[in-house]
Amino acid sequence: MRSEHGALTANWVGWLARHRPRLTHPAQFVVAGFALMIVCGTAILMLPVATDGPGSASFMQALFTATSAVCIVGLIVVDTPGYWSTFGEVAIMGLFQVGGFGIMTMSSLLVVLISRRMNLRSRLTAAAETKSLGLGDVRRVVFGVAKLTAAFEITVAAILTTRLLIAYDEPLSRALYLGTFHAVSAFNNAGFSLYSDSLMRFVTDPWICIPIAVAAFCGGIGFPVLLELRRQFWQPRSWSMHTKLTVSMSVLLFVFGSWFIMAAEWRNEATLGPLDVRGKLLAGFFHGVMPRSTGFNTLDVEQMREATWLGNDVLMFIGAGSAGTGGGIKVTTFALLFFVIYAELRGEPRVNIFDRQVGGRVQRQALTVALLTVALVVVPTVIILFVTGDAFKLDRVLFEVISAACTVGLSTGITAELPEGIQGLLVVLMYVGRLGPITLGTALALRQRTRLYELPEGRPIIG
Repeated sequence: MRSEHGALTANWVGWLARHRPRLTHPAQFVVAGFALMIVCGTAILMLPVATDGPGSASFMQALFTATSAVCIVGLIVVDTPGYWSTFGEVAIMGLFQVGGFGIMTMSSLLVVLISRRMNLRSRLTAAAETKSLGLGDVRRVVFGVAKLTAAFEITVAAILTTRLLIAYDEPLSRALYLGTFHAVSAFNNAGFSLYSDSLMRFVTDPWICIPIAVAAFCGGIGFPVLLELRRQFWQPRSWSMHTKLTVSMSVLLFVFGSWFIMAAEWRNEATLGPLDVRGKLLAGFFHGVMPRSTGFNTLDVEQMREATWLGNDVLMFIGAGSAGTGGGIKVTTFALLFFVIYAELRGEPRVNIFDRQVGGRVQRQALTVALLTVALVVVPTVIILFVTGDAFKLDRVLFEVISAACTVGLSTGITAELPEGIQGLLVVLMYVGRLGPITLGTALALRQRTRLYELPEGRPIIG
């Protein structure tokens, strides 16, 4: 009898071993891990103690909020401070803290893994161009991300707490809670706020706006860049090509975004119009950073001009830096495509950036990521317009879809009004939009096959 039982057990274990899910690709661990976090977050937010009132959150409310927090998006279907209890708010903060830390850590570790999986020549090139991440730096990456995260969040939390305590007469415990929540939300580019108007009440307060904007900018720029800047900040000539591209494009997009917001909204009485020059400059500076993937707002996005929405669409689509808490196609992808076009217009056979030549494989990866992200935006936009009919205009739907797919969190105010089925589509969009660039980039980098023969060259007519 005992032998029969042992045989059955052995057969059962053998069946499980043969049929268990096999996560052979490194990106699969990321996908599974974030899915598990979303499931756990949904279960926690559905508890009655998580809401501020009788009853509990519906499945869609909990799922949408958990996905938005874990994927550090910031879109909401219920008012965060009005609907969730303190327990729910802390749970949401924990979700986007874990989500942001996981994104930075996993992205950086995948860079190390990709370097290890390359051939010798590619590994040497990667080591030279990503000096911030060596081939044996797994432990240093994890501790480095943790230390940088803690340093930024503690510093910003201290500034915000002091300001709320002194200028707004908040009790110490309340000021500390608000300061910590918004500091964590800012560095992780989550965009969640404990004020129903986001940060609109602080539109002219530089002690609130500037620390949050700086934290969001640094969180979105990426851990590899932050680590290299910490070592060689005053030696820009020694920076890797990745750092040079990320920093230069981030600064250019910030300047362009700030200028564009001020130019488009300067006389809009519903946004910048009532402010003095100093207030307009501060609000323009703040909103030059936010579309890069943060989601806070000090101006009423719903009242902005349609041209401003379109400009924000572009900034949200480009996003922030690789291996950071921001979204979008990433500034390095956008910059590389710009240089590809520039080289083609000049008739140059090679793409050169900062005295380095960029291989054709990397160019194809950038083009693939950009075009697939376009599809990720266009298809859901068409579906939503088809399902909702004339209820929502194209500009609002497009803004919402880009904000979800590029994990930004800015909204024209229609997310909560969408049918539950469409909100479910946005949940999928946030999840795919957050993990898509990571998994796709890793898959493309690791997919190296050498063709043993070459086909005759063809030349279709272009243009």
